[in-house]
Amino acid sequence: MEQVLLYMLTISDKPIKKIIMIQYTKYYLAFVMLVLIGSCKKKEYNMGSLTAPSDVAINTTLVGQDATHPNGDGSGDVVISLSGKNVLSYNIDYDASDGISFAFLPSGKTTKKYTKVGLNTYRLTVVAYGPGGSSTTVTKDIQVKSDFTPDPSIITNLTGTGSKTWSVDKSIAGHFGVGPWSSTSVTPEWWSAGINEKVNCCNCFYTASFTFTKVSSTSYTLTSTTPDGAFTKTGALAGGLPGIPSSGDEACYSYAGGTSSFSFAPSSSGLAASAPSTKTAIVLNGNNTFIGYGAVLKEYEILSISATSLYLRVQGTETGNAWYLKLKAN
Repeated sequence: MEQVLLYMLTISDKPIKKIIMIQYTKYYLAFVMLVLIGSCKKKEYNMGSLTAPSDVAINTTLVGQDATHPNGDGSGDVVISLSGKNVLSYNIDYDASDGISFAFLPSGKTTKKYTKVGLNTYRLTVVAYGPGGSSTTVTKDIQVKSDFTPDPSIITNLTGTGSKTWSVDKSIAGHFGVGPWSSTSVTPEWWSAGINEKVNCCNCFYTASFTFTKVSSTSYTLTSTTPDGAFTKTGALAGGLPGIPSSGDEACYSYAGGTSSFSFAPSSSGLAASAPSTKTAIVLNGNNTFIGYGAVLKEYEILSISATSLYLRVQGTETGNAWYLKLKAN
C-alpha cells in the first residue's frame, strides 16, 4: 500500500499544513513504463496487392508497312509499344542475333532495327513485372524485311576479285584495344595494344587468318584459319566457338577452324558516320567463326576499310566492352 507522511509546520504562529506525499517508486515507475510502451505503436508495413499484370499486349508497327509492303519498307525498323494493367516495368527479348537482344523498357516503348538481310521471323518475348515481383509473360511473332546493299567499294575492298585473306596487323600500335560499348565512345580509350604486344603470350592472335569470299551478289562466306589456335577467353565468354575450354585465362586455345556465311547489314551501334564509321557491319551466321578475337559477338562494325587495311569495332561477350581490331590484307 501507498504510505503518506503528514508534517505540520508552524511559521509566525500561523500553522500551515503541507502534505508531502512520498510514494514508493515501485508502483509509480511501473505505471510510467506502461504509458511509454503504450505510446510506442509498432508501425505496420503492407506490400499491397500482389496481383500479377494482366491484359499485357505487344503492339508493333513495321516502318513503311502498307498493302504493297506488308513486311515493312526494308529498313528493318519496328516500332514497339507495350501495354497492360498493373505493370511497373517490362523486359523484352527481341530474338535478334546482332548482340542487342535483351532490353529493359520502363516506358514500354522503343524502336528496334533488325539487320539480318531478307525476310525473317522473330519472336518477341515480354515479361511484365508488377508489385512484389509478380510477373506475366507474353509473346508475339513478327515478320520483318531487311534490305541492305553496302557501298560497292566495301565489298570490293573486303573480298578483292572474289576472295581475300586478312590478319591482325601487329606492326602498328592500336591493332587491338578496348573501350566502353557506347555510341559516344569511338576509340579504345581503356587500353590499346602496342606494336607486337601479344607476340610473347599469344602469338596465335597474329598467325590466324580470315578469308572473305564473295559467292554471289548476295552471298558471302568467311573462313577462320588458326594454325596456332584461337585467341580468346573461355567458357561463355568464348562467343560459342567450338572446342574452347569451359574455364581458363585469356590465351590461345585449340580450334579446328571453320567456315560460315555472313551478310552485310546497317550497323546497330548508333555511331555516327563521322566517328568515323561506314555505318556498315559484317554479321556472321552461326558460332563457328570469328574475326581476330574470339570473345566477342557476331556483328563487326566496319569503321574504315581500304584495299590494304580494315578497322573493326565489335561488342565483347563481357557486358559493356567494345573491342577494336586493325587488320591488314595478306
